[in-house]
Amino acid sequence: MPVEIPAEFLKVGSRGPEWADWLAGLPRLTRDLLAEWELREDGVPAYGNCALVVPVLAKDGTPAVLKVQFPHWEAENEHLALRIWDGDGAVRLLRADPRRFALLLERALPRDLTSIDAIEASELVASMYRRLHVPAGPQFKLLSGEAKRWSAKLSELPSSAAVPHRYVEQAAALARDFASDAQTDGRLIHTDLHYFNVLAAEREPWLVIDPKPLSGDPHYEVAPLLWNRWEEIAAARDLRFAVRRRFYAIIDAAGLDEERARAWVIVRQMVNAVDAVRDAGADESLPQDWLTRNIAVVKAIQD
Repeated sequence: MPVEIPAEFLKVGSRGPEWADWLAGLPRLTRDLLAEWELREDGVPAYGNCALVVPVLAKDGTPAVLKVQFPHWEAENEHLALRIWDGDGAVRLLRADPRRFALLLERALPRDLTSIDAIEASELVASMYRRLHVPAGPQFKLLSGEAKRWSAKLSELPSSAAVPHRYVEQAAALARDFASDAQTDGRLIHTDLHYFNVLAAEREPWLVIDPKPLSGDPHYEVAPLLWNRWEEIAAARDLRFAVRRRFYAIIDAAGLDEERARAWVIVRQMVNAVDAVRDAGADESLPQDWLTRNIAVVKAIQD
């Protein structure tokens, strides 16, 4: 019997022909993996932005999840990062088929860090950095290469674009400096570590999931903790204070360098903003809330 794909996840087929083709083959691919790995379904399938996640039981009764992802470069080395961490702060990798972008993972609980106070959650994530930021091997893509690409992209944005040009120029210069900085590469970084990617578990209170790993700089990790759970910052009486309070909670808990962390936040937020402008195109309306959020963070964390 084929796995039932959640109706909401079927909408990813509208992203383009590659997505539609992958989605069309997903039921058979999932069925094949269940049979080959001797798994049986053990719950309702869930999904993320680009992955189907099926609760399963292994042949010996071990609860796990089968994760099948749309093929893309950010997911290519997820299995390698999880294998290196080997359950130390992250879910354990039980089996992988990189060619089919399929992973069998330790099952966590259906509760993430949005269930606790944002400052406490930020400090908890930051306290996990030391366990995760081990030396990265040569198989991981380099953050310095991404920084070089971002610097060029930021520099090419017309000054007439709907983004404060002084911040674009600042981010381009910082990215250019990071591209030639030896400290930009070398540690295994998650790159998308925020409140939704840390789940409660039985083996440890909390475990990290869903890395998009690079060989990079631990200071790069901070920004997603600022742009997520934004509604709580936006609702604060003093937005600048709320952003900075969260920022300092993170760097203090992680023992990071303030200026380096701030510089990476500026780069990441402005890359987000520029991507939003480019993706909108000439005939579409800008995602104003997302644009405002990224610019507000850049403005708030600077003296």
